[in-house]
Amino acid sequence: MAPFKALYGRRCRSPIGWFDSAEMDSLDTDLLRDAMEKVRMIQYRLLTAHSRQKSYADLRVRALVFMEGDHVWLRVSPVKGVMSSGKKGKLSPRLIGPFEILSRVGEVAYKLALPPSLSVVPPVFYVSMLRKYISDESHVISLDSMELGLDMTYEEEPIAILDRQNPRA
Repeated sequence: MAPFKALYGRRCRSPIGWFDSAEMDSLDTDLLRDAMEKVRMIQYRLLTAHSRQKSYADLRVRALVFMEGDHVWLRVSPVKGVMSSGKKGKLSPRLIGPFEILSRVGEVAYKLALPPSLSVVPPVFYVSMLRKYISDESHVISLDSMELGLDMTYEEEPIAILDRQNPRA
């Protein structure tokens, strides 16, 4: 007994389950031919859509490979709505570092040399969290002003209140 029939007490009526080799003669051949043609057309269109989307995605993918001793930026995520480092929104830092790569862990992860202020964060990061560092002294962001959590987020805190709105005015 077929699994569908065992579960529901009747045969499966989807176009794929309509035909068994023994029952092909008893069904109308035009109906069977139309159903099989529709299934082939659906499969072809799905394959076309899949290959089109894959070609779009492949344009954006680039293989990042770092060597031991290279320096990289580390991506962090600010918690929205609160300020730190005096910058708000688009201007808040998204990358910190640079950090040295100590070793490669598997195909897509790297172990970094993190400072003691980031001791709560595990030192192994997925390659998508890293960006290549090109040496420039103006890039260095102080880590003393940020406290990162385990999920690589930090909370922004306001430095000063510059203006208040008077509700009575």
